[in-house]
Amino acid sequence: MECILEIENNLAKIILNRPEKSNSIGKLLLNEFYQNLKLIKQNPKINLLIIKGSGEKVFSAGADLKERLLMSRIEVIQFLDLFQETCYLIESLEIPTIAEMNGSAFGGGLEVALCTDLRYLKEGSEIGLTETKLGIIPGAGGTQRLSRLIGESKSKELIFTGRRISANKPKEFGIVNDIFSKENFETEINKISDEILSSGPIAVKLAKEAIQNGLKTELVKGISIERECYLKTLETKDRLEALKAFSEKRKPNFIGE
Repeated sequence: MECILEIENNLAKIILNRPEKSNSIGKLLLNEFYQNLKLIKQNPKINLLIIKGSGEKVFSAGADLKERLLMSRIEVIQFLDLFQETCYLIESLEIPTIAEMNGSAFGGGLEVALCTDLRYLKEGSEIGLTETKLGIIPGAGGTQRLSRLIGESKSKELIFTGRRISANKPKEFGIVNDIFSKENFETEINKISDEILSSGPIAVKLAKEAIQNGLKTELVKGISIERECYLKTLETKDRLEALKAFSEKRKPNFIGE
C-alpha cells in the first residue's frame, strides 16, 4: 500500500508510503489517502490524526511529476479535484490533526501539511510551495491556506519565488508550530499527542469548531460561536468527571460522552 492507515486506541496515523519516490503523491497514493480519511471520519473512537511520511528524510516531495507527464489534461484536472477534496477532508475533520513533518515538504506535500491543525518539522528539513518553478501554481489550496496563515505579502514572496526555506525560518514565518531535533523528533511528537489525548475529546473538538468557525466571521459573531460550543460541554459526562477528578485529586478518565 502507498498510504498506510494505523489505528491504536484513540490515535490514527496516516503514513505516505512511497519512500523510494520521496513520498510523492501519485494517483494510487491519493486514492488510498482519501479512502483512509473517510474511514477516520466515520470512526467515532478516533480523537487525533497524525499524518507523516515514510522514511527519515522526506515528508512528501509533492506531486509525482513522472506520472504527471503521462497524464492527459482531463486526468490532471480529475487528479486536482480529488486532491482538493482530500485536503478539504483533512481540514474539515472535527478531531485535531498533526503533520509530523519528518523531512522536507514541497509543493503538494506542503499543501497537505497546511491542511492540518498543527505542524512540526524535523531539524534540517526544507519546505516550500515550489510550483512556480514548474510553470504552475499551487492547486490544492496552497495559495489560500498559506496566505491566511502567514499573511499576504510573505506568502506572495514564497510562492512567486518558489523558494525553499530551512533552518528556523519555517517557525519564524509561522508555517510550523515548532522544529525538533532529529534525535528528539519522535519523542516530542509523542509528548504533544499524549497531551492532546489526555484532554477531554469533546472539549477539544468543540474548541477546534469554535476557533475555525469563529475565524471566518467578525469578533462578536465569533464570541457567539464560542458560547454555543461552550454550552454544549455543559451537557457532557466528561465535564462532570473532570469536576469529580479535581475534588478527588486525580486525573480525569474521559470517555468522550
